[in-house]
Amino acid sequence: MAASEDIKALSKGEEAILGDTAILTRLDKALGWARKFSIFPYPFATACCAMEYMALSMTPYDIDRFGALLPRFTPRQADLLMVIGTVSVRQGPILRRVYEQMGEPKWVMAFGACASSGGFYDNYATLPGIDRIVPVDVYVPGCPPRPEAVLDGLMALQRKIQGQKQKLLALSGKHQAA
Repeated sequence: MAASEDIKALSKGEEAILGDTAILTRLDKALGWARKFSIFPYPFATACCAMEYMALSMTPYDIDRFGALLPRFTPRQADLLMVIGTVSVRQGPILRRVYEQMGEPKWVMAFGACASSGGFYDNYATLPGIDRIVPVDVYVPGCPPRPEAVLDGLMALQRKIQGQKQKLLALSGKHQAA
């Protein structure tokens, strides 16, 4: 009896056999799903929007449920650069260096009107948007942005992360031996 059931299952094809016992997916899709829920932010906080950033970890908003609670203390440990507030022209090279220190994959969020477009500052000392220094993945509007807007931006970034093709990083021989 069991042999005839196996023959019937084989005739239904490989997907019928594996359907109840295995989950089939592409490795890059699985990596995208995992990366979307394990974002390690590095806050580059320069101005008043930093107060709204701190509110994100409070109970009503709970950024931890999106996998992005604990800020990193060095860009080398982060994959999300959150530029929070006004960036002066003199800070531009510093911002660029912070971005270059981050490992791949990396994303950037412009947090607030000043980081996105220079805000209400219209002078020679204020950078009119951080996208002139680093590539920006998500813009969060507001002066300062409400925590709900930041969460919307984070969810938009999560959709972008999951939807993009994930690069599989191979280890070189010197790393494999360690």
